[in-house]
Amino acid sequence: MKRYKIIHRTFYNYTDVVTLGAHHLLVRPREDHELRIESFSLKISPDARLFWHRGVEGNSVATANFTQPTQQLSIESEVIVQQYNESPLDFIVADYAIDYPFSYTEDDQILLSPYRILPDHKTREVLNNWIFHSWKSGESVQSYTLLQRLTVYIYKNMVYKMREEPGVQSPMETLALGSGSCRDFALLLMEAAKCLGLAARFVSGYLHAPLMADQDGSTHAWAEVYLPGGGWKGFDPTIGDIVGSDHIPVAVSRSAEAVPPIAGTYAGSAESSMDVGVWVSEC
Repeated sequence: MKRYKIIHRTFYNYTDVVTLGAHHLLVRPREDHELRIESFSLKISPDARLFWHRGVEGNSVATANFTQPTQQLSIESEVIVQQYNESPLDFIVADYAIDYPFSYTEDDQILLSPYRILPDHKTREVLNNWIFHSWKSGESVQSYTLLQRLTVYIYKNMVYKMREEPGVQSPMETLALGSGSCRDFALLLMEAAKCLGLAARFVSGYLHAPLMADQDGSTHAWAEVYLPGGGWKGFDPTIGDIVGSDHIPVAVSRSAEAVPPIAGTYAGSAESSMDVGVWVSEC
């Protein structure tokens, strides 16, 4: 078991006084049999009334409502987690899904349908051709091996770039540029998996292994694919490997743009700037 302390600070500064609308926060990690929260605190200024709920995809969502105008909004979460996912390859795939291609059971197809929605026709055509770099139709391959090949191929053939601007590049953009951020690579892997008929979803969270030498930690994104018997298994094309104990998931979604850590509005004529700091340390 590993213990991690995660501090996530976000400051929004405004050039004039503004009125804040409701803000939705996705900063509390997802607890399950592999990850447990030991302690969690959330500090917000100006004061806000918090309402917690579990979203449709099982994420812990906090909605902050404000009553006073301000020129700065600060949000700081601090969490200590116990991470037990130290043997990520210790799982058993159902017999019928060991080798690709396979078909999900009828019940699973119903439940997984939102995560199998295919991209548009042009994107499918490009991705199907791109997949041939890792697998050709008719080739005998284990399902896990195929997904790991795609993960490693992105890692080895794409250039990682930290992007500050919001949004996610389309797979077409990422392939054309040959570069992208972790969220861009996660979406590329997701859409490729769907073109193979597999269920895939986007994961946002934190990564302990720093992407840059001067970083203590970072927000991060990767993809999960549903393998019968094994469940949702994470693959991280930014590092070219299966997700393990250094990954701390916070939110999952069928949409790559649906799970930013903080989303909200303000009213007023002021301009805004944002400053974010993330520290992930083993403790």
